[in-house]
Amino acid sequence: MKNLIIFFLVAFAIFPAFGQNNTGNYPAPVNFTAEQDHQNMMDQLHIKSLRPGADGNNPNAPNAANYDEAKANPYPILPDPLIMNNGKRITTAKQWWKKRRPEIMEDFDREIYGRVPANTPKVTWEVTAVINEKIGDIPVITKKLVGHVDNSSYPLDTVNIQLTLSIPADAAKPVPVIMQFGFVFPPGFHFPKRPDGKASATPPAPTGPSWQQQVLTKGWGVAILSPKSVQADNGAGLTKGIIGLMNKGQPRKPDDWGALRAWAWGASRAMDYFETDKAVNAKKVGLEGHSRYGKAALVTMAYDQRFAVAYVSSSGEGGAKLSRRNAGELVENVAGTGEYHWMAGNFLKYAGPLHWNDMPVDAHELIALCAPRPVFISGGQKGDGWVDARGMFMATVAAAPVYNLLGKKDLGTTDFPPVETSLTDGDLAFRQHSSGHTDVPNWPFFIDFASRYFN
Repeated sequence: MKNLIIFFLVAFAIFPAFGQNNTGNYPAPVNFTAEQDHQNMMDQLHIKSLRPGADGNNPNAPNAANYDEAKANPYPILPDPLIMNNGKRITTAKQWWKKRRPEIMEDFDREIYGRVPANTPKVTWEVTAVINEKIGDIPVITKKLVGHVDNSSYPLDTVNIQLTLSIPADAAKPVPVIMQFGFVFPPGFHFPKRPDGKASATPPAPTGPSWQQQVLTKGWGVAILSPKSVQADNGAGLTKGIIGLMNKGQPRKPDDWGALRAWAWGASRAMDYFETDKAVNAKKVGLEGHSRYGKAALVTMAYDQRFAVAYVSSSGEGGAKLSRRNAGELVENVAGTGEYHWMAGNFLKYAGPLHWNDMPVDAHELIALCAPRPVFISGGQKGDGWVDARGMFMATVAAAPVYNLLGKKDLGTTDFPPVETSLTDGDLAFRQHSSGHTDVPNWPFFIDFASRYFN
């Protein structure tokens, strides 16, 4: 007996993980700063330097952001979404789905947003709380949910997706739901200055009903997804979160997914949950995002056909804005150390040895990937020039041939409309409000737009 005890004591001394979760066989996560990770990707791509982005804060800088339409469109010819890579034109819906759409998705995967790994892990949803409360004066039943991502392939990284879902308490049948990418401005964030050089103020707090109240008044539910619980919004976090989990804590390869695809993946996992919740009509789930999360909303809509409608607010470069535009934010800004993590590493090439016109795709084709489902593109005016509302309008116009091919209605015009003009009669919609960098003013117009499909 004494010898047996000594054996176990020695065994545990030599193998301290014996009988425990053994993480010793996994590579330690790489802890780069954003600058180090950015340089690592530059090295992989053999890029020596990148062009500077537009300066949105100093109108007298040599690289000051451009807001002069006469200088805004150096590459006026866009890739045709209905012409195959071999030059043949697409003329039927079947050809679009079977041939052209996969080509466009491959270009976005490889060059722009990155590839989602085929073996992404299972997510197990847990309801952590059920609360009877009021949003405004509307009684709701709110569920707090956590999506536990299976990390058995790499136990050194833990990902728990945060989601809340509120359903009207008097709902007698499954209801439509609008889910928002919950927005929190990152530390040190400042809005770029307006074209006149004056600082853009943080949008004022809304004075009317919140977007949740407006949606609940329709008898629909509301949900908020925390994107940062899926993937951090910085380059230092790329070896953590779901991207780090899939890469076992190691830096990305040039065509690996960036944060926008990761956030979209998280939204799709929320949709998986909605399909199991009897209170939700999963055929009528809409998605909204503002600014960087407007980009994420559009990417999600393009890649996951289960979402019924999208409100894409002030998404700008990397979202609904044409990259072939010298207006406000540029490809070079997104390729810099503060934002490159949103995209695939290959995206950096178009701010270095290559140019915007070398990109195989542009934003109009991302919008076209959403067809035939309805999309509402939104932007502001005062202080929101950075996102280039005209460039987003032009992209929406250029997506029209795909919507038309699939039997859907476009904006009905190719002329950029006056501010506060609602182009919402078709399946593609556009509206520029007169406020700044905010989604608040266009919520009522989006809800009316979505009502056509939900009611």
